[in-house]
Amino acid sequence: MVRRRQQNSSQKKPSTGFVRIISGLWRGRKLPVHDAEGLRPTTDRVKETVFNWLAQDVPKARCLDLFAGAGGLGFEAASRQAQLVTMVELDKQAHAQLKNNIATLKTDSIELLNDNALTVLTKSPSEPYDVVFLDPPFHKGLLAECIELLEKNNWLTEHAMIYIETEKELAIENIPQHWHPHREKTAGQVCYRLFERNA
Repeated sequence: MVRRRQQNSSQKKPSTGFVRIISGLWRGRKLPVHDAEGLRPTTDRVKETVFNWLAQDVPKARCLDLFAGAGGLGFEAASRQAQLVTMVELDKQAHAQLKNNIATLKTDSIELLNDNALTVLTKSPSEPYDVVFLDPPFHKGLLAECIELLEKNNWLTEHAMIYIETEKELAIENIPQHWHPHREKTAGQVCYRLFERNA
């Protein structure tokens, strides 16, 4: 009996994990996540707080999820009836999993790019975005350039909301003067902040 249990467990494929959609059209749905190195899905606790902050901003908004990873932020925004969610993910396997999850949800409100976020930001969008999720890999030094390019290439609407998730110890030094701190919290080793743009 014990031996059979051990054999069965050894034959199981390693779990990829899931992201859970908290509220909205797909409330309670769990979507599989590709287990890529450095992938760090935003926790349910943080996600719930962030979307409480953004409750009035997401419906009918154009949202940009620049380092989509597991897609937790982007899927949550789409579930809460964002007009459009653009996800950007460089890792090919993570991108393939996001593509499968979008197909599972049968939605046309999410567009997915397999590209480098900084490369995407060097161009200008067809229309600016109302909400931006900025959760780059920790300890890679990507944040400052992202902030600069978002402003330089007109990615943001006049009163855009910008969510930034970083390692707790990171000091953010190049926030534009017209990005006003709206909310800030720390959870474990993560600091997450919401800014409101007032151009």
